Amino acid sequence: MATTAMSHKHAVPLILVVDDEPGMLRYLRTMLEAERYQVETARCAQEALERLQRAPLPHLVLMDVVMPDMGGLQALEQAREMHPTLKVVMLSCLNDTRKAAQAVRLGALDYVTKPFEDKELETAIRRCLSPTPIFHPVDAAPQIVELNEHVSFVCSCPAMQRLHSQAAQIAKFDMPVLMLGESGTGKEVVSLLIHQLSPRAKFPFLKINCAAVPADLLESELFGFEAGAFTGATKSKPGKFEMCDKGTILLDEIGEMPAALQAKLLQVLQDQTFSRLGSRTTVKVDVRILAATNINVQEAIAAKTLREDLFYRLSGFTMRIPPLRERKQEIPFLMKHFMNRMADSYARPPLPFGPRLLQACLQYSWPGNLRQLENFVKRYLVLADEALAIAELQPEQTAGSAEAEHSDGSGLKSLARSVKKEAEAEAIAHTLDQTHWHRGKAAARLKISYKALLYKIRQYDLHPPEE
Repeated sequence: MATTAMSHKHAVPLILVVDDEPGMLRYLRTMLEAERYQVETARCAQEALERLQRAPLPHLVLMDVVMPDMGGLQALEQAREMHPTLKVVMLSCLNDTRKAAQAVRLGALDYVTKPFEDKELETAIRRCLSPTPIFHPVDAAPQIVELNEHVSFVCSCPAMQRLHSQAAQIAKFDMPVLMLGESGTGKEVVSLLIHQLSPRAKFPFLKINCAAVPADLLESELFGFEAGAFTGATKSKPGKFEMCDKGTILLDEIGEMPAALQAKLLQVLQDQTFSRLGSRTTVKVDVRILAATNINVQEAIAAKTLREDLFYRLSGFTMRIPPLRERKQEIPFLMKHFMNRMADSYARPPLPFGPRLLQACLQYSWPGNLRQLENFVKRYLVLADEALAIAELQPEQTAGSAEAEHSDGSGLKSLARSVKKEAEAEAIAHTLDQTHWHRGKAAARLKISYKALLYKIRQYDLHPPEE
């Protein structure tokens, strides 16, 4: 094995090439040295792992997938355990989406199929060695990926940066992806990110919520129908799969799809063919299927509400989107992002977030995740009342656990909050009556902003006497 002493302080990157074919080692060494890289080689996985125990650590490892004794994926896993920040690109003569997905899960930054064009490998190497790579390390600065006019992928924590890296890699491989996560965590945004980074980006991206469409209409929505297929079907209509040909379709809340329809979807996943309702003709499409759900998959399989064979077909690659409470360090950045975007859309200056408001937001658990946080920021922008915004987060913060409430005497804290709300509603209603429902005067007497008063009127469903 050739060795080149080098420190990471030097400008010329060091690349370790691992391959059991001497011809491939010679070819890659010649190509890389022509590009002014320093190169070391290893003829097997074990030799590479021994090399990684010595300094200096290579800036990048190019590793073959298929090697005798120990395969490249096993070596990748061990190398990443030794050096979690190690950058690795896998090389393979097999265009195997399962191995590519496994490589991404194990931390590979790219997966290049042999035979490859020199330019393809050079691009992958430059991308991985770039000071601002597409695949951001865990200590990277916050980033915003604009997906369209209204949707952005925002990440400023290690978990979301890893998700972005995985999405960028798996997007290249035409395989189903299953996204798991609570409602509001951003599964649709991750789906759109995968689509935008894929070769299908110029073609349609469609989403259908399987829980929002009645079960008896879902099949016709997905697969279309012919004239006369059912009462009211006066003319033929294509379904979402035909409309999304060559593009990407997101099946949201896949766990809510009726069992009979799951069998038809399984056929589409197997051979990309189906029939419209009322038709004997087979339609063939080229669609990438992404799926998302917030259910417990194993419980759904056990209860037979989700077919096990469909689950395994959909989960060619599985991504778990963490809830907001598990990435609270992102909250200040997300709030600023939402504020700037909504301030632009409402044509008004963005509001600052004071220390007390930020602290309240960081202590809150956000059961509705990103969707709840975005709506919270919108209300704050509209009402411009920081005290009211903080108060909105107080019930959960002060409620404590169920045991604590019961120990205070049959939910005393809950009762106190209820009495407080009733007293507040009564005080507001009394002031409004005294001012003959002149909202400006009432707000002044109550010493709250006009917008805060309007919010309270809606909250307590108050109406003037004549209404």
